[in-house]
Amino acid sequence: MTAFVMRETGLDRDAADRLRVDYWARYGTTLAGLMAEHDVDPRPYLEEVHEIDLGHLTRDPALANAIADLPGRKIVYTNGGQAYARRVLAARGLSEVFDQVYGVEHAGFRPKPEQGAFEAVFALDGLAPRQGAMFEDDPRNLAAPHAMGMRTVLVGPDRHPGAHIHHHTQDLAGFLSQLGAGGFR
Repeated sequence: MTAFVMRETGLDRDAADRLRVDYWARYGTTLAGLMAEHDVDPRPYLEEVHEIDLGHLTRDPALANAIADLPGRKIVYTNGGQAYARRVLAARGLSEVFDQVYGVEHAGFRPKPEQGAFEAVFALDGLAPRQGAMFEDDPRNLAAPHAMGMRTVLVGPDRHPGAHIHHHTQDLAGFLSQLGAGGFR
């Protein structure tokens, strides 16, 4: 990402890296900042920054089984591109447990945490937020789904998530296994 920012802005590596982080903080993604401030075409960006080796990722059969056992439709919605998300799911052995994969392109390149981005993807999928749960590793990306009536689960280290987080776990497979086929109540 930093190399892309350098090329688009003409900044040196340190300045480009600071700008990348600033755009992520202010706009939700580096891409959204580049689009707003530099009129960057999002598609080449998504192709370039996500063309990375995923060989370090391992399959997770326990997580795949725990997800598969959940009731209802299961979707992925990412601030990355759909093609990249599908590659990650395949590398983790999770491709077969999801009904659909949505990338930032499905939200008109508007990123999470924007509520409009969630609304676009949920409408596209026909998802009723009050009947769903959102799992996320960035607490700020759970505020809009919570406001829309979803159950929210922060996955990863506790970063003082706030009142918009219903559940927190560092062990997603274990958490999902405890939910079982009954899901959230």
